[in-house]
Amino acid sequence: MATATLPSAPKPIADERVGRRSPFQKLLGRPEVGALVGAVVLFIFFSLVSSTFLQPNAIATVLYGSSTIGIMAVGVSLLMIGGEFDLSAGVAVITSSLTASLFSWYFSVNVWVGVGLALVVSLSIGFVNGWIQSKTKLPSFIVTLASFLMLTGLNLALTRLIGGAVSSPSIANMDGFSAAKAVFASELVVGGVDFKIPILYWVVLVVIASWILLRTRVGNWIFAVGGDANAARAVGVPVKATKIGLFMGVGFCGWLLGMHNLFAFDAVQSGEGVGNEFLYIIAAVIGGCLLTGGYGSAVGGAIGAFIFGMANKGIVYAQWNPDWFKFFLGLMLLLATIVNLIVKNRAERK
Repeated sequence: MATATLPSAPKPIADERVGRRSPFQKLLGRPEVGALVGAVVLFIFFSLVSSTFLQPNAIATVLYGSSTIGIMAVGVSLLMIGGEFDLSAGVAVITSSLTASLFSWYFSVNVWVGVGLALVVSLSIGFVNGWIQSKTKLPSFIVTLASFLMLTGLNLALTRLIGGAVSSPSIANMDGFSAAKAVFASELVVGGVDFKIPILYWVVLVVIASWILLRTRVGNWIFAVGGDANAARAVGVPVKATKIGLFMGVGFCGWLLGMHNLFAFDAVQSGEGVGNEFLYIIAAVIGGCLLTGGYGSAVGGAIGAFIFGMANKGIVYAQWNPDWFKFFLGLMLLLATIVNLIVKNRAERK
C-alpha cells in the first residue's frame, strides 16, 4: 500500500538583524578602515625613504601640520555625515582671525574682547548658512559658495578700510595677548619634544565628536538627516535644528583654528584661506565620509588629516620636488574613495 509523503517543513530563514558578526566583519564595517590602512602604508613608506621622518621633532611637525587640517576636518566630517557641505570654511577661519585682530586694534581693547566677538561671528556665520539652507532647501553647495564669495570680499575690503593694508596690524603689544597666546598658540613639552597645542585641541575635538556620534541621541539625528532627511523628519527628528547645529559646529572649529593662526603669528593676511575648504573636505572623504551623507566618522576625518600631514611633510623630508604634492593628494583622494566604497559595499553584503 503506497503511503503519501508529506512535504518537508521549510527551513527557517535566518534573520540578519539578530545574527552575530565576527570582529573582522565589524572592523570592515567601520568607515575609517580604508583610511587607516592607507595611513599605515604611507607611514611605513616615508619611514623607509626618509631617514629623518621618524625623528621625534619630525613627528611633532607632522602632527602639527595634520592638526591645522584636522581641527576643521572634525566639524566638516560631522556636517558631511549630515548630508551637507561648507565651501566657506576656509575663508571663515580667516574671518574669525581678522574679526578678533581688527576689533581689538581699532578700539584698543583687551584682545579677549576680540576673541569673544570672533566666536560670536563664527557661530553666526554657521547659523546663517544652516538657516538659509534649511529655509530655502537650496543645495548647501550654492549657499556656502555664496558665503565664500561674500566673506572673501569682506575680509579684503574691511582689512584695507580699517588697517590700510591687506594684512591686519600686529596686536602683539596689546593687553591680553600673552594670555591668549598661551591658550591658543603655546607648546607642550613631552619627552623633550615640543608639541604645539593645536594637536591637543584636535585630539579633544575628535573624542568629543566621536562621543556625540556614537553615544548620544544627537548622533543618531546626524546620521538620520544625512541618510534621508524626509524619513528622519517623519519620525520626529528635528532636521532643521540638527543641520543648523552642524553648520555652527564648523563655525566653532573655524574660530578655534582662527585664534591659533592669529596668536601664533600676531597678524593675518586677509587673502588667506581660499582653497583650504577643499583640504578639509578631502580629509573627511579620505577618512570614509560619503559625499551622499549618512556615513562616516570623526576618527576617519582625523586619519584623513594625518594622511595629509604625512604627505605634506614627508615629501619635504624625502627631499622630493614639492610640485608633485597636489598630484599626490589627488591620487590619495581617488584611491581612498574607491577603497572606502568597496569596503562599505562588502561589509553591507556580509
